[in-house]
Amino acid sequence: MEEKESIKERNEICSRTLKTGSRTYFFDARETRAGDYYLTITESKKNYSNTGEITYKKHKIYLYKEDFSKFQSILDDMIRFIINEKGREVISERHQKDFKNHSSYTQEYSNKTIQKKSSKIKDFTNVNYKDI
Repeated sequence: MEEKESIKERNEICSRTLKTGSRTYFFDARETRAGDYYLTITESKKNYSNTGEITYKKHKIYLYKEDFSKFQSILDDMIRFIINEKGREVISERHQKDFKNHSSYTQEYSNKTIQKKSSKIKDFTNVNYKDI
C-alpha cells in the first residue's frame, strides 16, 4: 500500500481545475518513472440518465514536453482563427433565448414559403369568368 501511495504522490506534481457549466477541465502536471514531467488534460462532462442518475464522461489527452511548442503553436493559431472569424461572443441556445438553430430556421422558412405559394395558387386558380 505504501508503494502505491508514493507512486501516486510522485506522479501528481501540480493541478489546476476549470469549471464551465456541465464541463470540468483538469490540467495535471505529472511525473514519469524517469523523473520527467508531462501534462494531462482531462475533460469531464456531467450526464444525466433517464432515471436521473448522474454519470461523468471523461476524455483525456497526454501531452509530453517534446510536443509542447508545436501543440501550443497550433492551439494559439486555432484560437486566433476562431476569434477572428466569429468573434468572442458565444452563440448557443444556452446563452441566447431567441437563438434558432439552422434546422428549425430552415423548417420555419420552408413552411412560410409553402404557405405563400399555396395562397398564390389559390388566388391564381380563383378565376372569375366575368373578368375575361
